[in-house]
Amino acid sequence: MSQSQPTLEAYADYIAEHCAVEDDALRRAHEDSVTAGLPVMNVSATEGKLLHVLARSIAAKRILEIGTLGGYSAIWLARALPADGKMISLEINQHHAEVARKNIARAGLSGKVEVRVAPALDSLTRIAAEIKELFDLVFIDADKDGYPAYLERVYPLVRPGGMILADNTLRLDAPPKSGIPLFNAAVAKHPGLTSIIIPVFRERMDGLSVAVKHGV
Repeated sequence: MSQSQPTLEAYADYIAEHCAVEDDALRRAHEDSVTAGLPVMNVSATEGKLLHVLARSIAAKRILEIGTLGGYSAIWLARALPADGKMISLEINQHHAEVARKNIARAGLSGKVEVRVAPALDSLTRIAAEIKELFDLVFIDADKDGYPAYLERVYPLVRPGGMILADNTLRLDAPPKSGIPLFNAAVAKHPGLTSIIIPVFRERMDGLSVAVKHGV
């Protein structure tokens, strides 16, 4: 008798149990976000750990996040920073930003993470004008139709050898002219990037786009 194939949930649970166990700050960040009425859209613990590992792999000291929500992914990313590292997280919703700041403070990361409230493209314009040091890593996890514009704006802000990450990029049912397919096509053909989509699982199969900027 052949054994049944494990479900995707079983694989996801195995990885989480062995590699991405949440501590109190992460659990509370998720729980308090739900209590505050934020949509349940944050990355999973497994994907959060993946973000953390990628940031550590390039010794990231400066991180930019587009889409803060309740600060869950910001905690995973900011924990990869060295003592003098800094992170800017962009959020359009004031209520979301307030919840995120409380969650980030509980995790002891207020000194490393700055949450800015404004439309992301407006914030990116200001960052481009004020930036003195390029970012090592950018994580995009915001409105999906905005992804192509975000890619165009953040590319000049990333150092050679740095990474541009984007969540929710393995959605085969997305309309062909919508944000995710357009973003994936733009990343794949970009002459300055080498990229791959890593499958991740939540309630459904999805993916994290990982692109490395050329140069040394």
